[in-house]
Amino acid sequence: MLVEFELIQSAQRGDAAAFNRIVSAYRRRILGTISRLIGRPEDVEDVAQEVFIRLYYSLEQLRTPEVFEPWLYRLTVNASYDYLRKSRRRQESRMSDLSEQQVMMADAAAGSRAQIEDHERRRVRDTVADLLASVSEEDRILLTLKEVEGLSLKELEQIYHVNENALKVRLFRARQRVLKNMKGVTGNTAQSAQTDEVK
Repeated sequence: MLVEFELIQSAQRGDAAAFNRIVSAYRRRILGTISRLIGRPEDVEDVAQEVFIRLYYSLEQLRTPEVFEPWLYRLTVNASYDYLRKSRRRQESRMSDLSEQQVMMADAAAGSRAQIEDHERRRVRDTVADLLASVSEEDRILLTLKEVEGLSLKELEQIYHVNENALKVRLFRARQRVLKNMKGVTGNTAQSAQTDEVK
């Protein structure tokens, strides 16, 4: 954990300074998680604020230190889900817009960076983001937490409230759907390359 449980206990007793220290310790990690889950940089701060508001009002429910981080991740996932549901009602084509936005950001970043290594790293990250954007929100969030955030199955159990075997099945099926989309992307890339050779 990034903070001592004694600090959490102080915050539970109403110590505002202790709560602010918890927010400061986890702010960057939560912002990064939200950014990967919702894909809209302009709304990340708003969702993070909602996460910490929920944390403040539910902190007294926490009883043991080992569940704090999974519990905080669950608050983050729930707030992100709520954002995505509201966003989907406002804009049904959110997924396609997100993909276009990421491509534009990648192009702009590639033009401003001279280092090939940085460009390659960004290209791979954007490809992964595009693949994740092509599956359902449930698959994308689960795979992001497991593969990008690096959460263990035990931590995911705390978030999803299902047993390890059920999680393994969910992960397997989510990965299969991503792999299916990846084959489509690879096939299109190979076909484009063959066409270029003919030209």
